[in-house]
Amino acid sequence: MTQFYSTELARVSLLCYTEGMADLIMLGTGNAAVTQCYNTCFALRHGAGVLLVDAGGGNGILRRLEEANIPLPTIHHIFVTHTHTDHILGVVWVVRMIAQGMNSGKYEGVLHVYGHAEAMRVLELICRSTLPGKVCAHFGVDILFCALEDGAAFDAAGLPARAFDIGSTKAQQFGFEVVLPEGKRLTCLGDEPYNERAREYAAQADWLLCEAFCLYKDRERFKPYEKHHSTALDAGRLAAELEVVNLLLYHTEDKTLASRRHSYAEEAATYFTGSIHVPDDLEQIPL
Repeated sequence: MTQFYSTELARVSLLCYTEGMADLIMLGTGNAAVTQCYNTCFALRHGAGVLLVDAGGGNGILRRLEEANIPLPTIHHIFVTHTHTDHILGVVWVVRMIAQGMNSGKYEGVLHVYGHAEAMRVLELICRSTLPGKVCAHFGVDILFCALEDGAAFDAAGLPARAFDIGSTKAQQFGFEVVLPEGKRLTCLGDEPYNERAREYAAQADWLLCEAFCLYKDRERFKPYEKHHSTALDAGRLAAELEVVNLLLYHTEDKTLASRRHSYAEEAATYFTGSIHVPDDLEQIPL
């Protein structure tokens, strides 16, 4: 299978989806340094549309999209949380392939890339510095880098969404809230510890996507707090405090993958009694 699916294949592969459905596809679940899984990124699929959230650190995103049966012509919305290499560099590859699809008549419509102003500036700079002119010719025409303000609304593949500044102590980072079908709410907190400024978006969410760098019991081994990250225990405590319904943990180390699903959920359950999800790469979760 080629890296760029045809428009016809995109239509065929989506016949089983209806406009009222939404699901989450975890393309990667690991932190920046993993080698046994892919960097954390995911797709929110709604009917025939897809919102891609980050894209990992390289062209491995193209294989992940193929394995997840997400044709590039279905991606018209990308959200970039921040400029760290394990989140933004894969977006360059997606932009490249979509522009090539536009040039060959295999991609229809406009690609919207969302993020805060600095993320959009850096992404466009990398693209213009590394991609050929026939790709960059689409910028500002049918590939749009859309700089969002804190609290701004955007289109998440046909679902209403709002971006928010997570209050990062490192590079500026945005999370977002999406209103799912039937009024349910999904909140992505990015990959840093929770900041109270996000409470209005995260409290009582139906789905809370939260980083968990490692187990609390393994904190001396993986040093999460030195790297400004959280543990599964911290995430469980937070989910209980915010009274969410479902907690999903990602952005983990990759040394304990064989036991990760059980051990992370067990530690988070010390505080949180709701549903806890610790997905593997390529896992699909109905919302």
